[in-house]
Amino acid sequence: MPDLSLLLPLVAILMAVGAFAGVLAGLLGVGGGIVLVPAFFYLFSGLGYGSDDLMQVCVATSLATIIVTSIRSVLAHSKRGAVDWQTLRQWVVPIAIGAVIGVLVVHQLSTSTMQIIFAILVFIIASYMMFGKSSWRISDGLPGGWFRAWFGPLMGFLSVLLGIGGGSIGTPMQTLHGVPIHRAVATSAGFGVTIALPSAIGFLLTPVPDAPWGSIGAINIPAFLIVIAMTMITAPMGAALAHKLDPKKLKRVFAVFLMLVALNMLRKAFL
Repeated sequence: MPDLSLLLPLVAILMAVGAFAGVLAGLLGVGGGIVLVPAFFYLFSGLGYGSDDLMQVCVATSLATIIVTSIRSVLAHSKRGAVDWQTLRQWVVPIAIGAVIGVLVVHQLSTSTMQIIFAILVFIIASYMMFGKSSWRISDGLPGGWFRAWFGPLMGFLSVLLGIGGGSIGTPMQTLHGVPIHRAVATSAGFGVTIALPSAIGFLLTPVPDAPWGSIGAINIPAFLIVIAMTMITAPMGAALAHKLDPKKLKRVFAVFLMLVALNMLRKAFL
């Protein structure tokens, strides 16, 4: 167990990170994982944990938190009738297959390789947030089984590599195919459960040498519990703020923040 002088600042930082991630999730509809992974990385590396498997711990712990936040989000959206349960049922198996493959691949990757992958994919997501327009359309409806057969596993796979739920990929995928934004966000919350649950189980069974204190497999339990406690409190606050602030301007600001995070992660990977 870490020294008390390290433990108290660690708890305080994790509380702040969880609170921030919760507000963002409620405010912008962006899963907290895209913030949690770099936050965990900088925190754990700052505490002296610098093994080749550190990014595994960051990704796995982020995905574990998504199980709780996604279930909570799906239930809330379901009360308003926003979740497309038929779409969710059709996509569960393809997404889960991709998530399991993602766990197997992540187990083979070094921290520096995962940093590069994370930086590139997050930069792409941030660019879409910055320049994407709600009027963009590929079609007026989701394609059939052939599209699910390849895009579902791809979404699950990429989400595990990033340690995120389905929102950052699943929401734009749906809106580009004519799904209304509120229904897309609600259904993507269900994608998050499908991604996070099998991958978290896999990561619990994945031993990580020199993992931060309190880790079971690749999941750091103290970080998971503290972050979940804070996101449960602050996500409703973010949702309330969303009705008072301009989400378009906020998304652009957040996109710039993500670009800077991605570039810094890339810089660290090559140091």
